Amino acid sequence: GNLEDYEETVKNAKEAWKVWADIPAPKRGEIVRQIGDALRQKIKVLGSLVSLEMGKIFVEGVGEVQEYVDVCDYAVGLSRMIGGPILPSERPGHALIEQWNPVGLVGVITAFNFPVAVYGWNSAIAMICGNACLWKGAPTTSLVSVAVTKIIAKVLEDNKLPGAICSLVCGGADIGTAMARDERMDLLSFTGSTKVGKQVALMVQERFGRSLLELGGNNAIIVFEDADLNLVIPSALFAAVGTAGQRCTTARRLFLHESIHEEVVAKLAKAYAQVRIGDPWDSDTLYGPLHTKEAVKMFLDAVEQAKQQGGSVVCGGKVINRPGNYVEPTIVTGLPHNAPIVHTETFAPILYVLKFKEEEEVFAWNNEVKQGLSSSIFTKDLGRIFRWLGPKGSDCGIVNVNIPTSGAEIGGAFGGEKHTGGGRESGSDSWKLYMRRSTCTINYSKDLPLAQGIKFQ
Repeated sequence: GNLEDYEETVKNAKEAWKVWADIPAPKRGEIVRQIGDALRQKIKVLGSLVSLEMGKIFVEGVGEVQEYVDVCDYAVGLSRMIGGPILPSERPGHALIEQWNPVGLVGVITAFNFPVAVYGWNSAIAMICGNACLWKGAPTTSLVSVAVTKIIAKVLEDNKLPGAICSLVCGGADIGTAMARDERMDLLSFTGSTKVGKQVALMVQERFGRSLLELGGNNAIIVFEDADLNLVIPSALFAAVGTAGQRCTTARRLFLHESIHEEVVAKLAKAYAQVRIGDPWDSDTLYGPLHTKEAVKMFLDAVEQAKQQGGSVVCGGKVINRPGNYVEPTIVTGLPHNAPIVHTETFAPILYVLKFKEEEEVFAWNNEVKQGLSSSIFTKDLGRIFRWLGPKGSDCGIVNVNIPTSGAEIGGAFGGEKHTGGGRESGSDSWKLYMRRSTCTINYSKDLPLAQGIKFQ
């Protein structure tokens, strides 16, 4: 789409919102329930399309559509529960309440790596809150964006509602910039790189708009000497290699206590050698290609920098000689915790394995990177677990124990701190980001007492 298409789409979405906002929240929930059912019916087809266009393996493609389905189910229940409290007023004959209303039009810019789920988290919650949505998916996954939008539009139109309630404009940076600068965009949810997210945030802030940012992650798994290695090896493998290292929650740093370092590296290298690489549509495949040729170049550049900075490639490090953007899952050891490449998020399957001695130092190393998305420790020490969860522990938005950094559940708020942007999507009270709050005072008496007991006579 071009900017003229965008202009027409925004106008239609704004008009459609007027219809949608008048529908009671539980009825909006019923529409979202039907969207979830429509996605269920097409889940394998959509999963195949995600696999074809993005490159992730088929089971992950289906799992991603399942996330959207699950969020729809979650949103249906939420549609009967959202609301504000009635607060005690200090004035007799007065009621003090919180009223929550939709913001209006929610712009959703999503990334290539989760071309269905991230829109689902946003749109399902935004819709039951009473908002219309305008989606710009990644330019490289536009078939997925069109397919999902057609499924939603049919549900809306079958219910005699305008399809423009969930609008789509496929396009590049020009459309994204227009959305960021457009005062008609009442909330802009952006998922992507920290670099682009910063530009988006500045444009939105310049007009005093609202933004929800889901940006980069440089996530760490910390393994202590008392960890259950039967949990550690598959967790590290899945977190580092899943989606070919292209999740924002992918494990990029693996901190191992010096007493178990050699043993874990050997076991992990053995596990890496068993990863089944191949066609994403093949049910036996665990690991598919990177998304683009540019990603392959970034992978090779990062491996070279790691070597130059003193790292040793234990396994992987090369491009695989076959059609497609395939690279070897890679483990690098021997780098210091503060090496520049270790502090760089490379969206590829490279795991930096680092040694530590003490809890205090490794907690600090977890927190020293600019991003703050996901983090995980493996230990049986109860005191250590609660220190990790506490004020001097992980500074990330997702803080795990004895599970990997990736694979978040929809019931919890998803997002991170610092250069990850501070946004939250999906569960918990994330719905509040898609609404505006009014504190309302109602005088139902015949007197006019002032707050704080002020007398004005």
